[in-house]
Amino acid sequence: MKKVFFGLLAIVLLCSHDMFLKMDNYFLEPNTQAVIQLFNGTFEKSENVIDRNRMLDVSMVGNGKRIQVDSTQWTEKDSITFLNFKTGEPGTWVAGVSTAARNIALDAKSFNDYLEHDGVVDMLEWRKANNALDQDAVEKYSKHVKTIFQVGEKLSDDWGTALGYPIEFIPQENPYDIHPGHSIKVQLLYKGEPLANQLVIIGSETSGEDNTIEHSHDGGEPHTHASDGTADHDHNSGLQLRTDEAGILEFQITNEGVWHMRTIYMVQSTEEGLTHESNWATLTFAVGSGHSAAHDNDHEDDHHAHEKKGFSSYIFLIVSLIIVAGLFLYFKKKK
Repeated sequence: MKKVFFGLLAIVLLCSHDMFLKMDNYFLEPNTQAVIQLFNGTFEKSENVIDRNRMLDVSMVGNGKRIQVDSTQWTEKDSITFLNFKTGEPGTWVAGVSTAARNIALDAKSFNDYLEHDGVVDMLEWRKANNALDQDAVEKYSKHVKTIFQVGEKLSDDWGTALGYPIEFIPQENPYDIHPGHSIKVQLLYKGEPLANQLVIIGSETSGEDNTIEHSHDGGEPHTHASDGTADHDHNSGLQLRTDEAGILEFQITNEGVWHMRTIYMVQSTEEGLTHESNWATLTFAVGSGHSAAHDNDHEDDHHAHEKKGFSSYIFLIVSLIIVAGLFLYFKKKK
């Protein structure tokens, strides 16, 4: 009976792990009604709603101000939790949700399967190296999720705001000021400090049919993963990178659409009654044609305009010199 109970817990855990803040449209008009969806499951499917009492913090940041979201703004439907809000003034906005910790007990096999399934490979390798694969676990886990969206045309610096969550992603540049063909750097913080050598899984979602991300492992031959999550909702599908010593990872923006990243940082716990503690982080944002593209075009147009202006000035100068020289010779000969 005990094994059956543990097995049922494992099924629940593995089927509804990741949490994401998502939007149908990440490009919004100022001062209009909008909705953010809170998915608890995978990026493609939410398995259950999130109770208000689990939300330690729900914040929105725009134009330098942090706004605490009222619990009455949340509704639920079809296992999805919805945040209904009114957009503010133009700018690049951030929304975040941080949940309270919960405990779960798993037998050794279920815990090992979960570590492998959800990409917590460092802890799994430690268990293998220390002959601990047969040890049961009691884990305390919490989730901390963010999304970045654009309101109107004006870009602001709010995209770089740290919400003070136990773990969180912070881009090093505005995602709405780049376009496909550019790379982006994102820093991962744990308790406010850079988290080095942490595995992060990145995916993207577009309206096109061929939606893959090419990458290589350990310098091997590049290969691709479908990033639409169609392959049995594998939590490990996508581009897998590790943060550097400064907690930063960099990846190429290959297409327009929604981009998302996730990580689970797990450590052994010394707290009584626990064996492990994990903190989960996700980040979503969208990439359009990008303000940079417009800026690049503007700069290119300016460059051509300057070239054209310089060329015209050069011709004008030469013609003027010829006319002056001709008049000089004419009057000299007449005298």
